[in-house]
Amino acid sequence: MIDPSFEILYEDNHCLAVVKPSGVVSAHFQGEEQTLDRAVKAYLKEKYRKPGNVFLGVVHRLDRPVSGVLLFARTSKAAARLSEQFRDGSIEKVYWAIVEGDVNRTAGTLEDWLRKDEKRGRVEVVEPGDRGARQALLHYHRRAAHGGLTWLEVRPQTGRTHQLRVQLAHHGHPIYGDAKYGAIHTFGRAIGLHARSLTFLHPIRNEPIALTAEVPRGWRGRFAYLLREGQP
Repeated sequence: MIDPSFEILYEDNHCLAVVKPSGVVSAHFQGEEQTLDRAVKAYLKEKYRKPGNVFLGVVHRLDRPVSGVLLFARTSKAAARLSEQFRDGSIEKVYWAIVEGDVNRTAGTLEDWLRKDEKRGRVEVVEPGDRGARQALLHYHRRAAHGGLTWLEVRPQTGRTHQLRVQLAHHGHPIYGDAKYGAIHTFGRAIGLHARSLTFLHPIRNEPIALTAEVPRGWRGRFAYLLREGQP
């Protein structure tokens, strides 16, 4: 059996889900940089001894410094159906975020309007009526707080670029290690944001598939007390 350089959470003829390590790019556009989709294609090509190009549908992405569940499609039909689920918001996404500061409320909802600044490579919070503004909505609850940090479980209702990073920072709690949006602490190539779970309808069988990714090893050392305190 081939031992890929990434953990496989789910694999069948239609879908493949892996645990994305932080610091790795989800999918390539141009250039020769090794990306996760290229690694998955190489794994499929070798495992199934495919002679030509391997199809792999990129149906969503995680930012480079983010870890967690990443789903790919293995056929064009699956790619179209999964992409539609992401667009209409029917896929349930749960993130774990370690943020700076003490979040006082046990639970809440954040609604903002975001606009991507292509020149600066950043996303900013703007007024609802501004040109290019798109609504961003997320729900959170606090799992634990210690030493000026808070562990949040976050469920985004929309899927905007950098949404969780921008919204949490805008409301006074940047994600740990996310210097791009104002964090004080550093965390190597990672930030304290992990795509904990993903629940979707199988594109062919139409049955729910729930996938969960364990937190990276770096979390267990850096955030050991928080993780221990926040367990149910």
